[in-house]
Order: sequence, then C-alpha cells, then structure tokens
Amino acid sequence: MINFHPSQQQLREFAQGLSAPALSLVISAHADMCPICRKQLAQMERESAKALDDARLVGQSEQVVDFASMLADITCLPAAEVPSSNSISRQIELDGRKFTVPRALKRYVEKTGNWSHLLGNLWQAPVDLGPVGKANFIFMQKEGRVPEHTHRGTELTLVIDGEFSDGISHYDTGDFILMDSNNTHAPYSEASEGCLVFTIVDAPLHFTSGIARLLNPFSHLFF
Repeated sequence: MINFHPSQQQLREFAQGLSAPALSLVISAHADMCPICRKQLAQMERESAKALDDARLVGQSEQVVDFASMLADITCLPAAEVPSSNSISRQIELDGRKFTVPRALKRYVEKTGNWSHLLGNLWQAPVDLGPVGKANFIFMQKEGRVPEHTHRGTELTLVIDGEFSDGISHYDTGDFILMDSNNTHAPYSEASEGCLVFTIVDAPLHFTSGIARLLNPFSHLFF
C-alpha cells in the first residue's frame, strides 16, 4: 500500500510544468504506480487548462499552449512517442530476477549500467540521466543496510519493488521519499525478497556513524 506521496504543492508545480527535472522524473514514475496521484494530477491539469482558456477569453493571454508537448516534457517522453511494451524493455534484471519499472523510467533501462556489489547485502546499478542528477537503482537483499547518513543536498527515492525501513518510517512499493540535510536515516530491508529502489542525489551523502564515516571522502563514488 502506497503511503508516501509528493506534497500538494509539488504535484501542482509538476502539473504546471514548473518542477525541476529530477523531481519531475520521480513524481512521474510515482504517478505511474499511484492511482491517487494520477487522479489528482489529471484534475490539476484540467484546472490549469481551464485557467489558460479563461485567460485567453478575457484577453489576458494570446499564448497557445500545446498540452501534449507540456505533458511529454513533464513525463520525460518525446511528444510523438506512443508507449509500447515491445519497443523498449521495461524490466531490469539482477541475478536472474526481473523487475518491472514504471513507464516514466522505461527509457532509462537501456541507460542503466552493470550491477556492482557495494557492501553487505547491497547492490547498485548506475543510471545515466545526463545533467538531471546522479541516479542509481539500489537493491537491498534481506538484511541489506545503507550506513546511517544525512545529505549534503537532496535525495529522491521511489520504491520500485519490496519494502524497507530507515529508522524514520516504513516504506512500501510505490512510496515517494524526499530527504535533505534535515534528515538522518539508515535504510535497511528485512523483506525476504529484498527491496529495489530508484534514487537520485544531487550531492554526495554524508555518513554519520561508526566506521562508515571513513567513506565520506569517497561517498561520491558509491552513492
């Protein structure tokens, strides 16, 4: 069950095409998985369209808005592209296990690098987003744990499959998570099938406890 969603302000800015690219991508992928947010976004988009139509009628705006192109920009898909399950794979694979990714992440499957073992029961595959930010798929096997850390910037996370906790909350498939320098947490999974997340950071993590603090000079190489 999805319990964590973007805020109303984040959804409204997304619907208006005002979100930063990284946030737009994660909100779009979350909406692919969340019927509640899809419904809210559809309503917000209708309201935005009506407001612009009303503005044109009273002479406040002569601008013609191509909403198909706007939505394509928001969801990071070309305007002319029709999603097809046959054109690009929607699955990533780790040790023979396949995971289906949300439609908004589909185009990045082919831009995902090889899996590498980090530490303990953690695995990571880098995703080439270009200038959007540093992204990774991270898989936590059962008892996998990311060392306790805070953030020099922001960390956007979407739970693709499974569930995990971090000392702050418990997260399930589809949950949207935004962390910054105000948050300190230590993600771990106790799920028998493990947990796959997609995460974007705009600055290296800062580890805060134990021997993991020795990783801080090199954290940009791993997370």
